[in-house]
This record gives sequence, C-alpha cells and structure tokens, in this order.
Amino acid sequence: MGPLLGAGRPTPPSRIYSVRVIFRRSKHSRRTPPPDGPADALASSPAEPALRQDLPDPNSPVIAVCGLVKRFDGRTVLDGINMEVYPGETLVIMGASGCGKSTLLRCLIGSLRPEEGQIRMLGRDICHLPEAEMDLVRKKFGILFQSGALYNSMTIAENVALPMEQHTGLDREIIAIDVKIKLEMVGLREHADKFPSQISGGMKKRAGLARALALNPKILFYDEPSAGLDPVTSAEIDRLIVDLTKQLGVTSVVVTHEMDSAFTIADRMVMLDKGRALHIGPRAWFDHLRKLPQAEAETLSEDHRIIRQFLRGDPEGPLTARRSQERFESDLMGKDTALDDRSRRFFFW
Repeated sequence: MGPLLGAGRPTPPSRIYSVRVIFRRSKHSRRTPPPDGPADALASSPAEPALRQDLPDPNSPVIAVCGLVKRFDGRTVLDGINMEVYPGETLVIMGASGCGKSTLLRCLIGSLRPEEGQIRMLGRDICHLPEAEMDLVRKKFGILFQSGALYNSMTIAENVALPMEQHTGLDREIIAIDVKIKLEMVGLREHADKFPSQISGGMKKRAGLARALALNPKILFYDEPSAGLDPVTSAEIDRLIVDLTKQLGVTSVVVTHEMDSAFTIADRMVMLDKGRALHIGPRAWFDHLRKLPQAEAETLSEDHRIIRQFLRGDPEGPLTARRSQERFESDLMGKDTALDDRSRRFFFW
C-alpha cells in the first residue's frame, strides 16, 4: 500500500473550567507519534496545538507496554504485546470477540497481573506495584464501564460525587460545584437529581463518563462505549469522546469492535488477533487498508488480510476460514466483567 497523508485531525484550543479555580493553558503541543510496523505504514500529519494536563514530557508515552504476556490455565491469552500511547491521543484497541481486548484492558488498569512484560503508566511500572500504590495510580485515570455501572439507589449527581467524597478532601460545597461542572461537560446538568432508572441508556453512559472525570484524570479508559446504543446515540457518545479529548487534553484508550465509532474517535488504532497485536498505526493506515480493492488485497500478508476482513465486515476471508477449524476464547476469563476485581473495588468503594 502506498503512503497516504492527512491522518491528523485539527484540535482547536478551548477553555477548561475547573473547580480548583486554577485555569491553565498548556504550552505543549500534541505529539503525533510516528507509525510503526511494516514499511508501508501510512504517514500521519502534524496536529494543531492542544490543551494539555501536566505531564512530565509530551514526547514520552503516557502508557508503554513491552512484551506483555498473560496466561490462563497454561493458555497464552496475550502474546508479547508491544504498544505505546502518547499524551492527548486516542488509541482504539479493536479485534474480534475473544482476541484479548478485555484481558489487555484489565492488565492496563491493574486488575490483572501479567506473567511477563512491563506496563509503564505515567512513568511507573504498574505490574509490580503493591495494591496501595496502585490505588494512587488509579486516581490518575478514569474508566467508563460498559454498562455505565451506576448505583441505582443514588441520583446521577450522587454517583458523580462519590469518587470526590472518597478520594479527595474537598468540602461538600466545592464537590457540589465540581459535580455540576462535570455534568455540564456531558450534557446532563438538568438531570442531576434523577435516578439511573429514570434516564436512557445513552444518558447512563454520559453519567458514567462524568463520574470517570470526577478526579480530573490524565487518562480515560473506555470499555465498549457505544455497546447497546442505537446509531444516533452511539454517534453522540463518539462526538462527546472526541470533544472531551480535545478540551481536556486527556489521553484516551478505547476498547471497541464498532468500526463506525473506531474511525470517528481514533487517532491511532491497534488490531488484536489471538492475543497478538497484528498492527498499530494511524487511523489513515487502517482506512486505506479497508478501502483497498480486492485485486490488490490478494497480495497482502495474512495478517493484513485478517485486518482488512475485520474492518470491512466481509463474510469471507482468513478469519472465517480459521473459525471453522478452531475457536480462540481468550476473553472468556473476563466475559462482561472486563473491569472488575481490584479496579471495581477502587472505583465502586
């Protein structure tokens, strides 16, 4: 495949309001990392300057995964994963069911410990941290759970306030102001006093996102943010993710198998298959691959043909042929519980 330019997306500056009454504009510009992988990786263009939270070095990865291996009952679920996530970017992790997405996410948030490899987050190797120190790291990231994971007995405002009450020393009056700000960010300020049973599925996702923002995180993790939503609501959530990433300068890691969402929100993408990272690169590389004519696709490597079939949703291809012979079920260990264990105890108290 030939190179294709223009992978970047302009990032217009906007003002961030914080209850801490410290309004900052970062001097750092967004770093667009070079594509890695084969020589035919697509180039990405420089991006506009963006607002940034305080990070030690905008040119260093916020998350660096090296040689990550995870096994269950002797079966390798993650097989030597290498990837980096840079300040202010959105990395989408995608792949078919059972490819290892949920397991990788659980490792990234510290609810699973790998057998081999390293995960450096904000400069610390989280794979070997004592649980008390890992909780300090967790204060620096937020998670949007697949279901929203709200407490049904609490109002939306009370759900958002909970992390602030548990993990900060802020006065109740300050927390109340901050809750209003977070709900305003996601368009739910008028619904603050409603209970989860009184709002729609899309609103629950928004409320969960407001709670994920409660501690002003540097990193946001999203577990299938558009799952179970109609196309219009899904598009609204996608736009919200894009807008918040621009406005807050946060780094986002999104697990999804929804291709429309992936191509809307991603700066870069990584494709997992049978626990391996087949390719990581800019969104434009994957877009070029999925649009490649069939005649040219016949000359691709098997890994690239697997990626192309997944991106296009084609019924025929190497993925289909392989499934008739085997079924790789790595994510059964985390089936619909991708974000529980230690992290649920921390975030749900």
